Amino acid sequence: MHASLEAVALVPLLAAGGIALRPRGLRLAALVAALALIFFAFATELQPLALHTFLWAHLLQNVVLAEWAPALLVLAVPPAAAARVRDFPGFRPLVGLPLWLGTYFAWHLPWVYDFALRRPHSLLHVEHVTYLLAGVCMWWPVVHGTRSAGFKAAYLFAAFVLASPLGLVLALFQRPIYSFYAHAPRTWGPSPLTDQRIAGVTMAGEQAVVLFAAFAAFMARFLQEEELAGAFDGLLDAQRVREPLRRG
Repeated sequence: MHASLEAVALVPLLAAGGIALRPRGLRLAALVAALALIFFAFATELQPLALHTFLWAHLLQNVVLAEWAPALLVLAVPPAAAARVRDFPGFRPLVGLPLWLGTYFAWHLPWVYDFALRRPHSLLHVEHVTYLLAGVCMWWPVVHGTRSAGFKAAYLFAAFVLASPLGLVLALFQRPIYSFYAHAPRTWGPSPLTDQRIAGVTMAGEQAVVLFAAFAAFMARFLQEEELAGAFDGLLDAQRVREPLRRG
């Protein structure tokens, strides 16, 4: 086990906060899954690989903190608890999504990325916490927002389209972008450029699966709601036609 701050401090803190909300059933399962993901990403061999050798390992940690764990943590929040913070500005769709995108792209600027990696005991922890907080803000309108299923589908599609260029750039760029990993000592595994391409494909692929799957689910719900609304309107129209005939 690797005693990273994320594993020994962040996970217990999130566990205490989550348990205080008293989630039950599937919400409790979502909380446990989120904590397990973060613990796995920062307490296993993935941690030294991310800190010293491979970009793909660090990007996998970022994905856990910015996308997977936040979605599960938001799902774990009971509706009554969510209602108490519904007016928080960061949970508004037009705030949460830009905040998440800005956080993602800002930390992946080459000089910022390298600067944080060279400060693993300070700035890198700040990076990780901001990923998690921005991810919660991004997912909150999807899980606890009051907007229609159609709006949520459009929101998720926008998140997918706007976030995907980052992974594509990493996959298609013809030289290593991050000098930290370009000059990292390697005794095994892919070259720096291949490592970067693996990281980019992995990021783009998981976003396609997670965000597009969520988009598809809400789009299906939207179409179902529209179909039901159309059937209801049809019944009302038929009723209006029958009323004059009955009077006659």
